[in-house]
Amino acid sequence: MTAGAASWLPLSPGERSVAIEVLVHGPLSRTEIARRLDLSAGSLTRLTKPLIESGLLVEVPEAGTPAEARQGRPSQPLDVVAESRSFLGFKITEDMVYGVVTTLRSHIVARHDRPLTTHDPALVADLLAEMTAELLRDHPRLAGIGIGVGGLVQDRSTVGESAFLHWRDVPLAALVEERTGLPVVVENDVAALVEAETWFGAGRGLDRFVVLTIGAGIGYGLVLGGNRVPYAEEDRGFGRHWILDPNGPLTPDGERGSAISLLTIPSIRYQIQAATGREHTYEEILALAAAEEPLPARVVAESARALGVLVAQISNFVMPQKILLAGEGVGLMEVAGKVVEDTIRSHRHPLAAPVALETKVSDFHDWARGAAVLAIQVLVLGSAGA
Repeated sequence: MTAGAASWLPLSPGERSVAIEVLVHGPLSRTEIARRLDLSAGSLTRLTKPLIESGLLVEVPEAGTPAEARQGRPSQPLDVVAESRSFLGFKITEDMVYGVVTTLRSHIVARHDRPLTTHDPALVADLLAEMTAELLRDHPRLAGIGIGVGGLVQDRSTVGESAFLHWRDVPLAALVEERTGLPVVVENDVAALVEAETWFGAGRGLDRFVVLTIGAGIGYGLVLGGNRVPYAEEDRGFGRHWILDPNGPLTPDGERGSAISLLTIPSIRYQIQAATGREHTYEEILALAAAEEPLPARVVAESARALGVLVAQISNFVMPQKILLAGEGVGLMEVAGKVVEDTIRSHRHPLAAPVALETKVSDFHDWARGAAVLAIQVLVLGSAGA
């Protein structure tokens, strides 16, 4: 099972730079690659030759140019062979494992989900190995596995702490590598999503980029200079102490009026249940708010104002080129998007540039895709280091 990963030639730092540039921004002409990396034509030729010979890069026709009009090999752009390798990404939740197979450019080509009936680390690793074996039948060129977990992850290999799995110091990468024979990288799920959006999604090519996720929890990721900025709180409940409204609701998780209390799905559901004595799904609450039912409408509007304050505060201090709002809770924007937008404007300087806020409706397969990008990075960068 390791043959796919082992067949790649070791890459020098210069070769890696070329490979990453083409992978993330390609197809690119040789002239453009040389300009981006400040290389001479001779140096670029030397660096690209082994990449083409190994099958990592390929010459492709220029878009819209008929074959008879092309001026020979130097004018042909270079691109990665996206289908040359496949990557497996897993997102582990409390009761499910979501799996995807992606190409080298992170396009999802297969999905495979299984219920998680135990949190015993060895049995979870067994389940991941079973899912890997099933996916290998149709995708035999798997080159690596990425795993996203909510919680503290150390050295991209060990789950230091995961509240919903009740794990501490679980060497998950080693457990899965032992069972599959494939290289494995493990990361906090939000960090994995940020990496995926930076390389292949909404943040591609941006210098300052923010990912904000709302759902079961609050996630935040900052990209500066094209690289994700790691920080301690990303794995320990971001937003628990970020107070958006000192007079806001008190919920079982998070401080009064915090981002956690105001924006997470469990907290919104808790507020409705505490007031009515009845349980409602998040989708039902949003539907009731859209129908102008007083209590749900008030709770959703309060949540929308909190989101607007949070986005405005991030924009005021970070000055990102774009903020991506993602996660299972972004349905809030469909019901109360105008409240969010009005609140953002009221908390920004009148002459401030408009906030470029992009909303992405995400499911758990998007989180699994983020994990697969970790494995892609390991192949291209040559290590599991961040």
